[in-house]
Amino acid sequence: MKFKDRTLNQLADMICGNFDQTQGFFIYRSSHYISRFFSDADTDYQHDGSTRGKWVSETLGKILNEPQTSPNLPPDSFCRVIQELMDQGNCLNEDAERPGALALLNSTISREGFEAFYSEDKRCYLKHIGTNAIALASPNPHRPFSVAEVKKREQLTGYLEKCSEDDFINDVLLPLFRQLGFHRITAAGHKDKALEYGKDIWMKFALPTQHMLYFGLQVKKGKLDSAGVSRTAAANIAEIHNQALMMLGSEVFDPEIGKKVLVDHAFIVSAGEITKAGRNWLGGQLDVSKRSQIMFLDREDILNLFVVTNLPLPDAALPKFDLNEDDLPF
Repeated sequence: MKFKDRTLNQLADMICGNFDQTQGFFIYRSSHYISRFFSDADTDYQHDGSTRGKWVSETLGKILNEPQTSPNLPPDSFCRVIQELMDQGNCLNEDAERPGALALLNSTISREGFEAFYSEDKRCYLKHIGTNAIALASPNPHRPFSVAEVKKREQLTGYLEKCSEDDFINDVLLPLFRQLGFHRITAAGHKDKALEYGKDIWMKFALPTQHMLYFGLQVKKGKLDSAGVSRTAAANIAEIHNQALMMLGSEVFDPEIGKKVLVDHAFIVSAGEITKAGRNWLGGQLDVSKRSQIMFLDREDILNLFVVTNLPLPDAALPKFDLNEDDLPF
């Protein structure tokens, strides 16, 4: 996506705060705070000390050249930049609704066919005027990763190699699905496995119509394959398939409505790899009625989703530093 140079220059002035601070609506940012601004917007751009406005304008052009999730909407990174710029905590010379800043922003981006507005969550969003499509800056697990995100992904990979199944559930899956918008996420644990009918986790998701869909998760620590005999480090996909079918036929009690409900969809989740042979076998076994009910996520899917949703790493995945007494400054 390409914006006019005039638009980029005006947006750069807003980010830099190149206005009279007694009358303007955007705070002044020095070189250090410009770098912090782009870091807070989850990008890797750091100001190089050159002219602030020119550098920011060129950086916005680079961000607009990133992959788009829709032909009519800007990249997710650009949406995050606008949300950071219009953060209500950065209001200046006006109230938190920022009517002056919003009017100035809209007079600039309207020539590109966009309109900015505040939603009920007090965050600023972009709408394409021609189609009314709204850019939600949703996490895209297939986008290119930054250097910091690649490092985070490697650290999480090392953690998945050594963690237990319960740690995988509690430290990775539960925070991830909460971040993705699921509700009432409940882990069965290993104490009452005999009573869970194959469910390690159950949760629900609210549709825009306020209808609820219920999900059950069958979680495995190791690799899933289609071998005839399960190995120590792998599980047979046929066993997991049978457990998923049991899951779909069982009920869960939802305390929010006070009654039992059937599981609508089953997730097969592996902290390791689901082999190609395993996926092919599972696809062949699922008939038309079950194909939309049983889904699966393997390590690559979990790693990508965990990184793009910007979740903190589990404590056990963080690097440890051992200090000797000789290293102390006192």
